[in-house]
Amino acid sequence: MITTFSDAFLDATEYHAAWGAQQLELIGEAVPTGPWTASLDECRYESGGRTLRVGLLGSYDTDEQTWLWGWANPGLRGSAVVAAGERIAEFGRRHGVAELEQEGVDLAGFTDPRRAAEALAFLGSAVLGAPGYIGQEAGPGTRVYFVPQDPQLQPAGFDPVTMPRHLLTGAQLFARSPRRVVEGWFALHGIPAQEEADRTTAQLPGGSTAVVSFDGLGRISGVDVGPLSA
Repeated sequence: MITTFSDAFLDATEYHAAWGAQQLELIGEAVPTGPWTASLDECRYESGGRTLRVGLLGSYDTDEQTWLWGWANPGLRGSAVVAAGERIAEFGRRHGVAELEQEGVDLAGFTDPRRAAEALAFLGSAVLGAPGYIGQEAGPGTRVYFVPQDPQLQPAGFDPVTMPRHLLTGAQLFARSPRRVVEGWFALHGIPAQEEADRTTAQLPGGSTAVVSFDGLGRISGVDVGPLSA
């Protein structure tokens, strides 16, 4: 029985961790909580008076403790609501991440299967470059995850003010390799960065410089943004 994710999955998740944390913060502010409805045929999600075009990312069976990717759902194969999910499977094949390329994942052996399901939704939405994901209880024993695919809700862009918080949040999600988290943060925002023994230095838009320092254990010890370059 599988009791943890593969190294390839965890490596990919950490690469997307800080960026993904930023997107979850965005969607938490943009999409109202409370009663909701969805039409899979119309790729539509509604909550609190807001309507979004969405895709079905996947579903989690809370009784069986199994995850099923939307693209692998027998009743939805080939439909518009799961079309984008094929890119998740392709990413899995390209990077050797079995959890992304196989149709489903048995989470019963995990200490916290529900948290493991959230991790799958997290990485799936990040691979799609989406502004987060929406998880909802869809009935007894079933939790569904939608991914926004709507022009009115774009992914959050780079923000030097919130950067320290997102980097630290991302580094705490799986607590394996803060350097990988920092590497992914800058790369996914399209910002050139240079790695050194105890720091990562990046040239930010506008000419300023960001320095992310690491302590002797590889943990983030500081995030500093310097003045505009001459």
